[in-house]
Amino acid sequence: MGKPRPQKKKSKKSSKSSQKSVLGPGGSVSNHSMAQNPSTLLDQATILLQTGRADEALPTAQQALELAGNDASTQLSAVNLLGEINVELGDIDTARKCFLRAVDLDPNGSISESEGGGAEKFLWLAQLSEQGGADSVQWFEKGVSSLRQILQSLEGKTSTEDVNSAKEKKVKLSNALCAVSEIYMTDLSWEEDAEARCESLITEAVAVTPDAPEVLQTLASIRISQLRTDDAQAALKKSMALWKDLPPEDLSIPDFAVRISLARLLMEVSLEFEALEVLERLILEDDQSVEAWYLGGWCLYLLAEKQQAPKDATEEDPSESPRHASLVASREWLKQSLKLYGLLEYEDERLRDHALELVQGMNQEIGEDLDEDSEAEGEGEDWEDEEIEAVSDDDHEMADS
Repeated sequence: MGKPRPQKKKSKKSSKSSQKSVLGPGGSVSNHSMAQNPSTLLDQATILLQTGRADEALPTAQQALELAGNDASTQLSAVNLLGEINVELGDIDTARKCFLRAVDLDPNGSISESEGGGAEKFLWLAQLSEQGGADSVQWFEKGVSSLRQILQSLEGKTSTEDVNSAKEKKVKLSNALCAVSEIYMTDLSWEEDAEARCESLITEAVAVTPDAPEVLQTLASIRISQLRTDDAQAALKKSMALWKDLPPEDLSIPDFAVRISLARLLMEVSLEFEALEVLERLILEDDQSVEAWYLGGWCLYLLAEKQQAPKDATEEDPSESPRHASLVASREWLKQSLKLYGLLEYEDERLRDHALELVQGMNQEIGEDLDEDSEAEGEGEDWEDEEIEAVSDDDHEMADS
């Protein structure tokens, strides 16, 4: 954020007025207060963005840019902030233009963050790239280079502010390195040196943040691609152990989406019980997650294929085989996923089709589920039944042809 311009000496009356909040009635921004200083405008726009009011932050940041004049520091801060605001508003093209303008003002990310510089614009452009692949990589590499320079400048500094800043930059650096390695595993997997690049990138990421769950998951993904299943399992277990015993409110716990990816990876390396533990916790946090219910159902189905079942699935009826108990539990999870799919108008058709296929197969093996706990659930199951019948009819048509 740019430094405030020196203020002219005010009369007692104006000085008293300046002490009032820049927020007007109803929490709106006071135009009179804002017009005094572009840095004040930027601070206000930042607060509005952070409190979910991006639509109000936009004109505020635009006004700051207009008032910046030839102050390069304020211009840089303003265009970076405008980029983030437009990302929040879903205007990706405008956001990209803002970050490109920031690059023009700070080509190497060498300007200090206090003056609006740094790596952030490069990392945004990497994520917003239309071309992806090599284009994303080159922006990530610019961001990585900037972050390395910043970390080098912080070496040996012991103030709390500098230590916290270094910690934050290390996380950003390792995440950027992981993002590049993932591009080399996907979009650029055909490159001759793709595997070597992945190995180099993940080695540095682990060295920078050895106890970061996201980095360990990326390491596991690379090991899976190398068919090194034991190493992948070890990385995933370590990743999970870092947070699984923490209380739900702990900020060290990875984001919901990161843990969804963890569950998928655990299932991929045959750690279904661990995956189910992750998914059960996710459901407690958000019982409207279509993907979490679906993955839990699929995970239980995989356990059934192995003639295994979670302890609670067999406690209800000890006479049931582990396979049967897992299939019953699997169907419950999948039907809940399908019900939410319809209610929330979810758009992943491959998920829906796979869930329907699994439910249909289980109905044939263990019989139809006739238990309807409530009218609402009945309505949801009516929708499921129609979908299942549609899939069944398609199968019959294909068989007849």
